Amino acid sequence: MNITELTPVFKDLYKQITNSQAFAVSRLPISGSNRLYFRIEGEKGSLIGTYNDDKPENYAFLYLASHLKSHGANVPEIYYKDSDKGVYVQQDLGDKSLFEYVNDPAVGPGEILSMYKKVIDQMPVLQYKSAANLDFSICYPRESFGRQSMQWDLNYFKYFFLKTTYVPFHEQLLEDEFQKLIEFLLQAPSNFFLFRDFQSRNIMWHKNQPYFIDFQGGRRGALQYDLASLLFESRTNLNNQFRQQILDYYLEVFSHYAFFKPGEFLTYYPAFVLIRLLQAFGAYGYRGIFEKKAFFVQSINPAIDSLIWAAGQETIMSNFPYLCRLIESIEKIRHKFEQPDINNDLTVSITSFSYRNGIPDDWSGNGGGYVFDCRVLHNPGIYEEYKLSTGKDKEVADFIEKEAETADFINHIESIIGATVKKYQQRGFSHLSVSFGCTGGRHRSVFCAETIYRYLKTNFEVNLRLYHRELNLRERYDKTHVPKA
Repeated sequence: MNITELTPVFKDLYKQITNSQAFAVSRLPISGSNRLYFRIEGEKGSLIGTYNDDKPENYAFLYLASHLKSHGANVPEIYYKDSDKGVYVQQDLGDKSLFEYVNDPAVGPGEILSMYKKVIDQMPVLQYKSAANLDFSICYPRESFGRQSMQWDLNYFKYFFLKTTYVPFHEQLLEDEFQKLIEFLLQAPSNFFLFRDFQSRNIMWHKNQPYFIDFQGGRRGALQYDLASLLFESRTNLNNQFRQQILDYYLEVFSHYAFFKPGEFLTYYPAFVLIRLLQAFGAYGYRGIFEKKAFFVQSINPAIDSLIWAAGQETIMSNFPYLCRLIESIEKIRHKFEQPDINNDLTVSITSFSYRNGIPDDWSGNGGGYVFDCRVLHNPGIYEEYKLSTGKDKEVADFIEKEAETADFINHIESIIGATVKKYQQRGFSHLSVSFGCTGGRHRSVFCAETIYRYLKTNFEVNLRLYHRELNLRERYDKTHVPKA
């Protein structure tokens, strides 16, 4: 069904459910899924209409909604469902999620702490009590967060983050530690309900209580994973002291249950934080870098801080040394994901690159910018005496500058970039991307990037970021690559 067809469908359903007229049907913003949500407003308040053509996912959500509610969990009421058409109507819990409260400067830290404790108070119902008679075979896409789910998450990280950001890694060493991590995690007790995407955007605040949505990916799993998801969510920027307070409160709440062993829980907790973060980085790579959704790119740097925390835990340091080294490599490229300052100052990002590895993406969320092909210039890289040098070295710069075409090429670029910077500043734009490419990304493109950087630094009041992709990639490779035995 398309969007036009859904409007009258939801209006008819509103009348059927409430016995009153609907005034309007408005589309809600799309988040990380392909489901379509609509707010249906009418004489008796508002409802949420949902359309999803993934029938197994719908069936899992509707089953879990009924099951969780029957055990006392705060989940939305389902008023209508048609699994064949992929349509269902649920309770409207409003627009304010825990995420909005955490990021609202008017909400004090004491209130935020109280809200998180209310969430923790609900977790025994969600994780433990509801698991007793839950039919996990209905869960989607798998009934448990076991070996295969873990492998999917780790591959997600490898292929959609490491590969798309050109972070060098030794495949065999990485896979060896992936398997070691999986074996360790599988030892944790796991006969509980794992919400899977337990983050602040999926916790609505309704009648001063937390309500949980988007649990269609729930399945059997360990307790630690959901707490890790909640406390290490990138965009909430919780500090380590706050995380420890909530962790302590979680241990206190669950200590009333005979099955719960705090020491055992803490043994596995850092490793579940790690795998959750690696899965999140896969999402940032796919949704942010590949699909170019700015929100996900903006989540990367805060998440790097969390990765560093995980790598500093004794369990991780002693058992997964290669992953710790890889995290150090990720930390070194964080500047690539820095966002322009909130003020209206213009930031110009200047990048050199090799066409062999593709044109760099603009990860600021603005898109566009300029890409200049420096292969029109005479290539010093074809001469033996310059092969080990780069465009940052004087002998290479002298070689390029003495060629007649160089001055014209640079002058034209300066004219274009200078005019653009002036216009961007007049219009209050925050970011401009300028990239220079050549064959190897070591000589001509580096020279041009350095030259334009100096031109802008001398003539304009702008924030400047200079990045030589291939040079940095080579440097990181030399430091992190481990030869095969």
